[in-house]
Amino acid sequence: MTIETNSEQETRAFAKALAAQATPGAIYTLTGDLGTGKTVFTQGFAEGLGILEPVNSPTFTIVQEYDSGRLPFYHFDVYRIGSIEEMEEIGYEDCFYGSGVCLIEWANLIEELIPAGRIAITIEKDLNKGFDYRKITLKTP
Repeated sequence: MTIETNSEQETRAFAKALAAQATPGAIYTLTGDLGTGKTVFTQGFAEGLGILEPVNSPTFTIVQEYDSGRLPFYHFDVYRIGSIEEMEEIGYEDCFYGSGVCLIEWANLIEELIPAGRIAITIEKDLNKGFDYRKITLKTP
């Protein structure tokens, strides 16, 4: 499935609608270059889970947990992960195999840890189509 958005609001709305369908144990991976809107997407996704508190990228903490929505939400940003052992230290398995929803930015860096059945999301921009244009592709690898 591929959709195109032309504003932050449209990207956020799509993510919100996607999260409204999320089920316990779901894992979403999120890839895209710097500046493609991964944080905006994640904020919309959190809204779709009913999370009203501010959501920012957990670049230095690796994972941020939100319990205020209809399901626990684990937001990972593994951009700065140094080794798979770091993921083990933070207890990723409790999140990946629990009853919450995981969204993992830069998931390609920990590909070997991610269970089958995830929904892979790629966000791309094309400046020829406008500054705010985004192509969002969903796949189940």
